[in-house]
Amino acid sequence: MEKHAISAYLPNWRSVCALTFFSCALIGFHLGVAVSERPDLPTEGLAIKVYYALSLFVMGGVDLGIPVGGPEAGRIMVWIAYFGAPVLFASTVINALIRGLAPSQWQLQRMSNHVIVAGGDELTLSYLRVLRAHDRKIPIVVVGRHFDTATEDELREAFGAIVVVGDITHEFFLRQLRLQHARKVLLLGANSLRSYEAASIILGMVPGIGKKVVIHCANLRFMRAMANTTVATQCQTFNTYHLAASGLVNNHLLQHFQDTKPKDTVVIAGFGRFGQTILEELQDKAAGEMETVVIIDHDAHRRVLVADEQRAFSGSYQRELLEGDVGNPDVWHQLQRRVDLDQSDTVVVLGTGDEEDNLRTALWIKSRFTHAKVIARSSKGSKFANEVADEQDIVSISIAQLVEESIPVDWIEPD
Repeated sequence: MEKHAISAYLPNWRSVCALTFFSCALIGFHLGVAVSERPDLPTEGLAIKVYYALSLFVMGGVDLGIPVGGPEAGRIMVWIAYFGAPVLFASTVINALIRGLAPSQWQLQRMSNHVIVAGGDELTLSYLRVLRAHDRKIPIVVVGRHFDTATEDELREAFGAIVVVGDITHEFFLRQLRLQHARKVLLLGANSLRSYEAASIILGMVPGIGKKVVIHCANLRFMRAMANTTVATQCQTFNTYHLAASGLVNNHLLQHFQDTKPKDTVVIAGFGRFGQTILEELQDKAAGEMETVVIIDHDAHRRVLVADEQRAFSGSYQRELLEGDVGNPDVWHQLQRRVDLDQSDTVVVLGTGDEEDNLRTALWIKSRFTHAKVIARSSKGSKFANEVADEQDIVSISIAQLVEESIPVDWIEPD
């Protein structure tokens, strides 16, 4: 996962090749290699040598003649630049012409059994990583209103996607995507209302396509409110935190509950979208394994009321609320007076949006309650956080990793 995450910050192969060929020519000239039409080149200043090294990309040495004199290694380096620089320049020009003369609409004309993904943020990249790990050949079309250069390059080069700029709520644009021939349509953009709007239009354009359409709703409260609409019932809807919470419960908690004989105490520190979906998953899959659920949040009472308004949290377990800053030791001292945290059947999930505070607080809790299972959340995978977690016997999780582990099979395999 980390390899693709940093690829946007690495130079592409053309830049590396250009620097290599330029350096070969410049070093060769500096070592004393001349050219037949400019025998005095080795004695010229640096600016002149740079000029002629750069001219190889355009003229390929036609006006300079062949490399002569100097050490053999230097001549070899200049010859490499003689052949490499013009080839690289020509390939760049040809690639630009192909892009200009073969727009994405032409590439789409005969496409079928393809996957259409709307969006260009981390969720899209996570999905494409999983899809490509499963199938290297399936055609992918990524659409959006705009893409920054680094993201567009990664989509094209790392995932082989066709990148199309357009508005997914415009019917004319959607027709160009050959929706009727698509294997899957995933609306993964950050604007929830636009995703639902696009799905509504798609359902009207292609009857029966609903089972192939997946809608990401970034707003958890909005998704709950839309649950009974025609679009939501015909399509698959999800929230990123639902997938992440499902991965957390399935991969990290269920086995722990089975290994600990008494019912467990679960502390959810941070009751935003992630915390709420963790409790939903626990209630669906492990309600009988929990003795007490403790919710800690600076706005705990209001957030619990809002969550209860959308979905009633009920069950045989006891629920405790503590209002305060998760990173404040006094909050944990108050909690310790209510429940015994230093037990193997205690699970503490630090799930706030502050990654540094989660890790720091997790270490503080583990140092005082050594028997508890402590889990700290981050947004992206962190080598450092994983190393610290291994050293201090805590669990480090990332939303991106949990999402990738929990993407349903039917999103990546044909129906």
